[in-house]
Amino acid sequence: MGSTSDKAAGIGNQAAGKMKQGIGRATGNDRMEAEGGAQEAKGKVQKTVGDAKSAVKDAANKTAAAVNKKL
Repeated sequence: MGSTSDKAAGIGNQAAGKMKQGIGRATGNDRMEAEGGAQEAKGKVQKTVGDAKSAVKDAANKTAAAVNKKL
């Protein structure tokens, strides 16, 4: 996955996880609440991976630009 798709998937999983947690809490369904917590955590990791990929890509582009200027 690219950085943008990782970020989008992460945000989606975070939102879905929060929703599941809320529904689980409201209905007294501990399993759904736990699943929501796990999905939200997965989303946070996905988003962090996407952010890291973006940072590496930006750093590589800046380095390449600096090298090209010196040529």
